[in-house]
Amino acid sequence: MRIAVTGSSGLIGSALVRSLLADGHQVVRLVRREPTAPREVRWDPQRQFVDAKGLADCDAVVHLAGAGVGDHRWTEEYKKEMRDSRVLGTRAIADAVAKLDSPPKVLVNGSAIGFYGDTGDRAVDESAPPGTGFLAEMCQEWEQATAPATAAGVRTVLARTGLVVAGGGGAWGRLFPLFKAGLGGRLGSGRQYWSFIALHDEIAALRHLIDTPELSGPVNLTAPEPVTNREVTAAMGRVLHRPTLAAVPAPALRIALGEFATDVLSSQRVIPRRLLDSGFAFAFPKIDQAIRAALAD
Repeated sequence: MRIAVTGSSGLIGSALVRSLLADGHQVVRLVRREPTAPREVRWDPQRQFVDAKGLADCDAVVHLAGAGVGDHRWTEEYKKEMRDSRVLGTRAIADAVAKLDSPPKVLVNGSAIGFYGDTGDRAVDESAPPGTGFLAEMCQEWEQATAPATAAGVRTVLARTGLVVAGGGGAWGRLFPLFKAGLGGRLGSGRQYWSFIALHDEIAALRHLIDTPELSGPVNLTAPEPVTNREVTAAMGRVLHRPTLAAVPAPALRIALGEFATDVLSSQRVIPRRLLDSGFAFAFPKIDQAIRAALAD
């Protein structure tokens, strides 16, 4: 297959590209600079520009680009950057795909379980309504921006990803050094649910979305059994053989992280109902397995 990927230098995108290339697929990378290598295509999400001829003859487009949610303190300026990078970028990709004479069979568009807001102890699947707050509202706009592709008849999948357990980046990549140093511990009460997914399973799930024609619309990419932050803390201690006595009180998190602390302390108990119903099998469904897999990467 010939597959176009945005966000190909990020944690998930780079792992997806490696997986696709290893299986002999052609990968077209969309880049925001001048192309310098074969199968690189220029795009500019802010200007709503995509060099559409580079998408010609692609079987699938996987759109993963977006400013990191935890990369900077949430000023109004950075919140706008996060939103624009997702909404404007998705709109540009969806428009470009819709206008192709021969569009791809599928657009897999990155999204996040932030869509559901704080669900507390309540388990939710793809049938749940959107939540409230900045992340939930951003996710709604992000997903709505795929409308041109859907209207053009392109199968469009909204991949709502949870917390990716990986050693090389993302939120978990920041946790590992702390826990290895014996400084890890629960955040706030520790009772909030964390819906995680091993990086290996995230990539396998994205490829499953590409290859499964009956899947469209929202699909949760999370392990089948969410765990609390307290359980994550205990699992990190077990796997790394380190104490986990430290704890960060909620007020301290709010001082350190500002508005983002509200989402760090929120609870999301998300079930991958549609992924399971479609026959997907997780390689690392348990939290201890996911942590060990991240260390082995």
